[in-house]
Amino acid sequence: MKTEPSFLTYLMKPKNWWLPFLLIFTVSISGLIFIGYQTYNEAPPIPDYVDSKGNVVISKADILAGQEVFHRYALMEYGSMFGDGALRGPDFTAQTLHEMAESMKEFYQVQFPIEPNPVAQAGIEELVKQEIKENRYQGEDNQAVLSDAQTFAANEINTFYQRVFRDPEFHEAFKPSGYLTDPKEIEQLSKFFYWGAWVCSVSRPGETYSYTHNWPFDPEAGNTPTASTMLWSILGLFGLVLGLGAVMYYYGQFEQLTEEYYAKGASEMVTEEKVRTFRPTPTQRATFKFFYVAILLFLVQVLAGVLTVHDFVGFTSFFGFDLQALIPVTISRSWHVQISLYWISACWVGISFFILPLLAKGEPKGQLQLINLLFAIFFVLVAGSVVGIYMGPMGMLGKLSRWLGHQGWEFVELGRLYQYMLLAVFALWAVIVYRGLKGVMDKAKPWELPNWLVYAVVCILILLVSGFVASPETNFVVADFWRWMVVHMWVEAFFEVFTTIIVGYMMVMMGLVNRQAVTKVVYLAALLFLGSGLLGISHNFYWNAKPVGTLALGSVFSTLQVVPLILLTLEAWRMQRMPQLLANKNNETGRSSLFAMPGVFLYLLGVNFWNFFGAGVFGLIINLPIANYYEHGTYLTVNHGHAALMGVYGNLSIAAILFALRYLTKSDTWNPRLVKVSFWSINLGLVFMVVLDLFPAGLHQLFTVMDQGYWFARSQEFIQSTPFQTMTWLRIVGGSIFLLGGVLPLTWMVLKSARNLKPDQPFVLNRFHQERKEVEVY
Repeated sequence: MKTEPSFLTYLMKPKNWWLPFLLIFTVSISGLIFIGYQTYNEAPPIPDYVDSKGNVVISKADILAGQEVFHRYALMEYGSMFGDGALRGPDFTAQTLHEMAESMKEFYQVQFPIEPNPVAQAGIEELVKQEIKENRYQGEDNQAVLSDAQTFAANEINTFYQRVFRDPEFHEAFKPSGYLTDPKEIEQLSKFFYWGAWVCSVSRPGETYSYTHNWPFDPEAGNTPTASTMLWSILGLFGLVLGLGAVMYYYGQFEQLTEEYYAKGASEMVTEEKVRTFRPTPTQRATFKFFYVAILLFLVQVLAGVLTVHDFVGFTSFFGFDLQALIPVTISRSWHVQISLYWISACWVGISFFILPLLAKGEPKGQLQLINLLFAIFFVLVAGSVVGIYMGPMGMLGKLSRWLGHQGWEFVELGRLYQYMLLAVFALWAVIVYRGLKGVMDKAKPWELPNWLVYAVVCILILLVSGFVASPETNFVVADFWRWMVVHMWVEAFFEVFTTIIVGYMMVMMGLVNRQAVTKVVYLAALLFLGSGLLGISHNFYWNAKPVGTLALGSVFSTLQVVPLILLTLEAWRMQRMPQLLANKNNETGRSSLFAMPGVFLYLLGVNFWNFFGAGVFGLIINLPIANYYEHGTYLTVNHGHAALMGVYGNLSIAAILFALRYLTKSDTWNPRLVKVSFWSINLGLVFMVVLDLFPAGLHQLFTVMDQGYWFARSQEFIQSTPFQTMTWLRIVGGSIFLLGGVLPLTWMVLKSARNLKPDQPFVLNRFHQERKEVEVY
């Protein structure tokens, strides 16, 4: 290795790692506290709306009751509020705002029956915009005074939503009809939507733009991009260029570290012989049930997604049964989203338990019983919440729906009782991991891989606590902040760190790299993910009634989130050469070179591919404020979500299943050809779904937003249009390959493995541990 320059020398010494870590952590936490303060201090009020005579038109109690109806019937799984939610239906804030503007124009055209002419029409349109923007909120009595036109519009909006839910022939009708029938509940719901539209349009006190920075785009209501949106987009790009420059500098320094550096000191590459002679411990064999359940949940999740897409194209009747009436899209999509988190979590918990005996010097007493207890809680949690997610929105649980049914939040669908059970699962997970690694954790070496695994699991647990802060009466804007504290921090911060750790562990155990090299990669990844990911949460709040400070943080740090993904991609291309390099070396020394994990390694390469394209490229193109202003809540978000969640976390989870099964099952039952076919089917299927539907449909929808307004791009007229429907049908191409060539064979293989498990044996300091002890360096 060449002489190391000072920067590289600094990074190679773990004792120097505290300063940059504490610096980034301090900045990130300070930024989060700032965002939290602004969320509460600058949140839009929930007022009583009164007419010009002081009569209450919409009360605060009505709005909160409508918010509860919105959640109870899981309408966030059909449409969205402030752009957050599902895309089968409208964005209710945008739709209501547009209906408000149209109703106000109608009111003035009746009040001033002047023969239509361009000047008179322009005058009415300008008057409507001014009235919509004028903030008549009075903080002393928590009242907002409505003009006569706005009062008229509030009543018209109630009529509009009565037709949406009760008239199956209405152009914006909710399907299936009869899902929501109580006129009182629909009236409360319409008043909640009116509040959302008011938040999106009325000027923030002391400013010339709305609480949401004039989002959604609707020129007829006076909503167009603000100067701050443009300015911080430019500054965000500036930060990205600087960040990429830093990455290139870092990578240029590390280019001096050859593959030999990464391989030096690694244990012998995992060969067929090593896998054949491996005997699992009781706790390792006990992890199989996690993978067994995970693959079944994966299949159910995919089938729920298939049903959801069928609802988009109106193809829901089979053999005389209308599945749309039996399983509305609010439920099928809830299953599709929530079960994805379940099966991925099961894989991560399972693989972390599987590797504990490979890392530790023994198995703590009672570890097997704790693992079985965790699985039992997890099983009840999954079964109960899946049933509850159906029963809640279908009105079978009454007031217990929030606890046993559906909480009504996207990504946090499970009932509150099951959320507490999930908290117990994660707490027990942290305890089991800590007990398993306690013997090899060295306080003097806080950056070792075992420590990182414990840190990541504990942080995942702590963040889940954020999901318990809000209540049904909490201002929607504030409650959504806490929801994103769970969802975003998991997905774009600590899940990414956990992914890097697990991938690193698998590479070490497969004998491809040494622990010292992986520890450095994990540290740098954690540094960059925490530095960009924690404050990157701000891009979820661009249009969710936060002031300019949050917009500024989001524009810079959200854009920087692509930086660690590029770094990991560069490292991945280096790592992909390792099996061949080590195989050649083994041949030279007369050792076996038959690498036993090519299928697992393929899935790990898939993780890095989608980390770059799914999370990085597709995330970057929608993160700048001016791009997100028009794109938010369109299919480009769906494109990014599918490519990142399945591409990164899905591939990693399947790699975890296969890694463990390779050790747990008898070698003569392993089917490497099927593993390879499943990999290419799943990943090519995902590529085709992106190329044929999600990405082009997102671009088409984005153009429609800029051309005709956001409300129209989310209307049923657009969803049922020929171009959008055609692209949705084309998803069948990728979906069929994904399901038939990938998911089904993989499911069959895992289920069949139950009959071919190796017998377990008590923990012994086996060959792996001996090799690790000989080569371990820090």
